Amino acid sequence: MTKDLTVGKPFKSILFFTIPIFIGNVFQQLYSMIDAIIVGQTISDAALAGVGATGAISFLIIGFVQGLTAGFAVKTSQLYGAQNEEGIRRSIASSLALSTVLSIVLTFVSVYTTMPLLRLMQTPDDIIGYSYDYIVTICWGLAASVFYNLASSVLRALGDSKTPLVFLIIAALLNIGFDFAFILGLNSGVAGAGWATVLSQTLSAIGCFVYMFVRFPVCRVKLKHFVNKPLFYLQHLAIGVPMALQYSITAIGMMVQQTALNKLGTQIVAAYTAASKVDNLAQQSLAALGTAVATYSGQNYGAGKFVRIRKGVTESMLMGAVCSVVSLVFVVVCAKPLTMLFVKDASEEILALSKEFLLWQGVFYVALAAIFVYRNALQGIGRSALTMIAGATELVMRSLASIFLAKWYGFTGICFSSPSAWVGADVFLLIAYFVIMHKVIKKAMRSGADNPLKVVYGKKSVANDGKIAPLPENEEIKRVADAN
Repeated sequence: MTKDLTVGKPFKSILFFTIPIFIGNVFQQLYSMIDAIIVGQTISDAALAGVGATGAISFLIIGFVQGLTAGFAVKTSQLYGAQNEEGIRRSIASSLALSTVLSIVLTFVSVYTTMPLLRLMQTPDDIIGYSYDYIVTICWGLAASVFYNLASSVLRALGDSKTPLVFLIIAALLNIGFDFAFILGLNSGVAGAGWATVLSQTLSAIGCFVYMFVRFPVCRVKLKHFVNKPLFYLQHLAIGVPMALQYSITAIGMMVQQTALNKLGTQIVAAYTAASKVDNLAQQSLAALGTAVATYSGQNYGAGKFVRIRKGVTESMLMGAVCSVVSLVFVVVCAKPLTMLFVKDASEEILALSKEFLLWQGVFYVALAAIFVYRNALQGIGRSALTMIAGATELVMRSLASIFLAKWYGFTGICFSSPSAWVGADVFLLIAYFVIMHKVIKKAMRSGADNPLKVVYGKKSVANDGKIAPLPENEEIKRVADAN
């Protein structure tokens, strides 16, 4: 069932939309953790470190995919808020076409750059083979990730956050079964963990699309819906590409961090790998909240309810602060037992390093919450290009901390690199959000319209026939276009 986030109490709407996303994110992290647990417990600590050493590259690739598909869906959510069904179909069709082309390009680029990147990051010789076997498998199956994320993003854009959860749970269960089949049954090593992920995502993506087309008539695209002027495709790319690059910029900072980490030895890499899995799990409530804020902002922007956006974002930040405290308590309590799940016969040194890392991250979760809330709000209203500046700030802060603090303070310097990046990004995002929302609301009020925006993209609109056409020369709509 789709949900209209332009009506009702913002706090309640965002909260209930966030919960299924959060549960889904947790399941996604759990089956990623199970990959690591099985690898660490059945193969070796070196294999676990090898898989962990691919984290930055994996985030570079998969993060780009997630940002791209989420960006395409922002356009869909704006059209949904504007109640333009023909526009929704054309947006979905355009997203499918763009995703097909980009998945082919990304697959070959990622496959042939994996080993050079691992060497550039100075991955230790004793784990680089494991790293390559795992990540190249993920790269070959990249299309599965593209279309699974696209289907999930489109459904969320329409206000349905429950269906992606169902298919994510299915994917998680399949992934666990395939892990045992490939790693233990077929003795395929770390590559088996990669193939288990690819196969489970493929089946889940197929199921998600079949359900979407059968259940929601508004999603049933025809050949004519792919025939749009270049401007319409460019509008999707204008939001999707900056969002994708935002992830990539962050990933580059993580690669610098991983490079500094690799110099400290396999034991420390293994401790970091285990701790980062726990850290990722603790962050999922914040990530889910950010996804909800993007959809909420997109729908309300399409409906022209700008004041409602501001209210919802403020209440979301309060939710984020509460989630940050809960996540901090989680990592403090679970640091040792969860680390022991990943590392076979974990030494006291590994346990101590893992706990140190998680404490540093946990204390600064509120800064991370602000990134998710304000960045996604800006992306939801179509200002995703601005968030790249915040991403660049993260890159600089994380890189400087990794290079210099790791040199001076060792592992503690690595622990501080992400929090410093979060705080740096927050400074820009907070200023950008409040300045832009002030201008948007002020101009909208000056126009004298309560719900002034239907579907406005610069000075063009998607007409009811789905074609790109100039806005009608109606004074009220003209004032609205000028206000945005």
